[in-house]
Amino acid sequence: MHHQDFWVSSGHHLVDRDEGGGLVLTDDFLKAYLARPELVPPPEACPVERGLHAQLLASPRAVISTDEIALMADEDARENLALFLAFRDRLLAEPTLEAAYLSLVRKGMGGTPPLFIQHLTHLIARNAFDGVSDAHVLRAAEGFWRAQRVTFHEGSVLLADQEAIESHEHDRDHSPLLNMLGGPAVSELEVLTAENAAGYAARSDAHDLVFDLTDPKQGRKALGAAMMRWISHLIGIEIAFEPVERFFNERFAWFLALDTDGTAIGNKVWQGEALSETETSRILALYAFTLPDHPRIMAEKRGRRAFAILGSGADRLVRIKPQNLIAGLPLGPDSA
Repeated sequence: MHHQDFWVSSGHHLVDRDEGGGLVLTDDFLKAYLARPELVPPPEACPVERGLHAQLLASPRAVISTDEIALMADEDARENLALFLAFRDRLLAEPTLEAAYLSLVRKGMGGTPPLFIQHLTHLIARNAFDGVSDAHVLRAAEGFWRAQRVTFHEGSVLLADQEAIESHEHDRDHSPLLNMLGGPAVSELEVLTAENAAGYAARSDAHDLVFDLTDPKQGRKALGAAMMRWISHLIGIEIAFEPVERFFNERFAWFLALDTDGTAIGNKVWQGEALSETETSRILALYAFTLPDHPRIMAEKRGRRAFAILGSGADRLVRIKPQNLIAGLPLGPDSA
């Protein structure tokens, strides 16, 4: 069966794949960065900036010294080029982009601009989900690199792409009639359903479909399947996440939080503290799972029960950190 391409903007056509299915950096991929407005020298740029850019376009892996960068007249241009080269070098230091991502997870992403992390996540996700035809799983996974806005609408928990809904609201603010008639902006965007799922791939780069997290078959279950696929692709461990409504008196040996708010709430649950109504309302998804009997999992944690939690902020935004799904696992010291 021919699968339609999706998430084309990830740039997955610009990279190669190795025998193990990992992504391999190419000069074309690096040139796409050099074409970004932050790195293209403006007409008034100094000769050094123009020269370095031309050198990199001709040879994207060229070694550029900090002394050369220091000779560029424009401060922003110096900073942007230094950030790009640092990121490039971290990618070049590993055999695959997946390995580079895991290295960033292990050593900390602090010095890397969030935009670069989002690009890398998008690209690796496109590889991890290659061949997946379930539109709900794919739409859930978009939250791994794109912020989502939560709306509680008629008993459902809806996740809309933050950028898509902001541009929609911007259009609406400039139309008095729409503004007068409109309910919440999210109600004017289409919700992904079994009926329109077949059209997902073709419009997946527009990020204009709303995800219903409360759909009994396709909501939290689809996000759980996306989490499983991500972990399996990156570290080869299969974990089945089972959506639960609440915790019964189960004893947990571990927990994973998908975001900062989830971490704060999860810590309270872990310590046996009661949650306030506000905190409870910020829990968007709960999962129970068993830590697998896998050599990379710490021996004493194998076979133990654990939970995973997705929260949301006071600003009603969901910012999933997919790196937590890797960094948060009890991996043995030699296997990270």
